[in-house]
Amino acid sequence: MTSRRNPPLKLGFEESSLRIAIDAISPLREVSAAVRKSVKYAQIAASISEVGIIEPPVVARDALDQNIYHLLDGHLRVDILRDRGEKEVVCLVATDDEAFTYNKRISRIAIIQEHKMILNAIKKGVPEERLARALNVNIANIRMKRNLLVGICPEAVDLLKDRHVPLAVFTELRFLKPMRQIEAAQAMITMNRFSISYAKSLVAATPADQLVEGKRRQPRGLTEDQIAIMHRESENLDRELRAVEERYSADNLDLVLAVGYVSRLLGNAQVVRYLAQHYGDILSEFQKIADLQKAA
Repeated sequence: MTSRRNPPLKLGFEESSLRIAIDAISPLREVSAAVRKSVKYAQIAASISEVGIIEPPVVARDALDQNIYHLLDGHLRVDILRDRGEKEVVCLVATDDEAFTYNKRISRIAIIQEHKMILNAIKKGVPEERLARALNVNIANIRMKRNLLVGICPEAVDLLKDRHVPLAVFTELRFLKPMRQIEAAQAMITMNRFSISYAKSLVAATPADQLVEGKRRQPRGLTEDQIAIMHRESENLDRELRAVEERYSADNLDLVLAVGYVSRLLGNAQVVRYLAQHYGDILSEFQKIADLQKAA
């Protein structure tokens, strides 16, 4: 009886990283002037200046010219290096593995993920002052992010772990008891609203028995009657929201299927290469669609 051999696994990357001339790297999308002015861009630039490149950019060889590389992940890092006058950068080189999803490599860091990164860095002995310089923020900001989840229940943390939530929202959540924190997090996700003002309105509409003892506060300028009205309006809004969700579900399903199909296309290395070489504008639009799914 003969045994069947499993085919060898194909690596998603070449076995060793490669130092590549920046001029030989072709980005799949341009970094806009607005992005260059953003806080995140400045933070990445400061981090590179302070500690260098931590995560190498990801490239793929051009199918026709092996000396040309398509940039799959790391557009901001490469743009910053080019602006600094750097000539080369060490990259990971992706192979023709269709299971490799390039678009998943491009993502923003959510505030809770950043909190965990800061904690890990501090545990490894990195001084807070160096972290502040690397992230281009002051030390007070680092300490706020370090203590971000103090007083926040694990279930609410899990709900918000991949969301881009302002720091001050967590300050508001600390006024709430754990069950109410979960409800507030669910409301923010359902409404896709993570602003400080919305978090404050949720706290203001919270019954006194669901507030943390010793942290109760009277919203400025609101009487007890006005707060009672807010409670009723909040309940009415919840009912209306559930009705909208029922009508929304069918359209949302069609959208999810369409976006999923686009994401699968971007997960095919051969398709990405072909679009990059012949239909760059279409590839750019596909990436925008897939980016919207991650930001949602």
